[in-house]
Amino acid sequence: MPLFTVYTPTFDRAHTLHRVFDSLQAQTCRDFEWLVVDDGSTDDTPVLMARYQSEADFPVRYLREPHRGAHLVHNLALREALGQLIIKLDSDDGCLPEALARLKHHWEKIPADRRESFSGVTGLCRDQNGQLVGSRFPSEPLDCSAAELEYRHKVRGEKWGFLRLDVLRQFPYPEQVSGNFIPESYIWCQVSKQYLTRHINEELRIYWTDAPSLVHGPANPRTNAEGHRLMFKMVLDLESGWFFTAPPRLLRAAVQYIRFAFLSGVGVGAQFRDLKSQGGRLLWLAGMPLGFLLWRRDCLRFPRP
Repeated sequence: MPLFTVYTPTFDRAHTLHRVFDSLQAQTCRDFEWLVVDDGSTDDTPVLMARYQSEADFPVRYLREPHRGAHLVHNLALREALGQLIIKLDSDDGCLPEALARLKHHWEKIPADRRESFSGVTGLCRDQNGQLVGSRFPSEPLDCSAAELEYRHKVRGEKWGFLRLDVLRQFPYPEQVSGNFIPESYIWCQVSKQYLTRHINEELRIYWTDAPSLVHGPANPRTNAEGHRLMFKMVLDLESGWFFTAPPRLLRAAVQYIRFAFLSGVGVGAQFRDLKSQGGRLLWLAGMPLGFLLWRRDCLRFPRP
């Protein structure tokens, strides 16, 4: 079994997949497999992947699925991955030749008797021009939860790293959801509640800024309203205790929860009952006027067909 599963979801990205393949070909750590899950591409991705499988000197597995959405592709990858550690490398990005070796190094520096409390290791990103993306961590190594990183340390911008596969398998996306996207914060909120992450100030991922995101859907907020409702509900349920550290962020989460709940057809009473934390319910109450107004604006801009 490989140490790493490098997982790449893709949809009509035959023109950028070479970035991932070339990056993996150059890795100094060879203890990995590449798992590509194709969410119904209509371009030359199958032909390209067949060529990569014949050329690669590392295991390449290619799974082709009907177009169903990023959250279902993610769940399939969790079921299929063989590595102990899983790392997502998007179909339009790359990484430095020493990326996996450095992540492995930092993982092994965590004392063995402490690793059970860690979900993984996260580093920094640079763009294709070599410029740092986002902010650095305030210290290195920084061992904290994802919530503490956001609310206490206020670190922003793209980051990149791996998670233990056994941890990530505890928190799959719900599958009976309308639309094709659930934001990743739905998972990170749950991982953060139970596990620490080691953060390192090393730029390991190349985050290309010349292509639209794989998961950005159309402008109509109804399309993925249910997925966003579930994500903001998770934030209110699990992170409302950070209110006095970052009140504007959590109030915005409450407003967005209300907005997307109404767009999903969830009424006022059901919204209240759906929230499990007292803090989340108080934030919901405070956010109701603005959340309602945003929903009414959406209804005017995007009337139901």
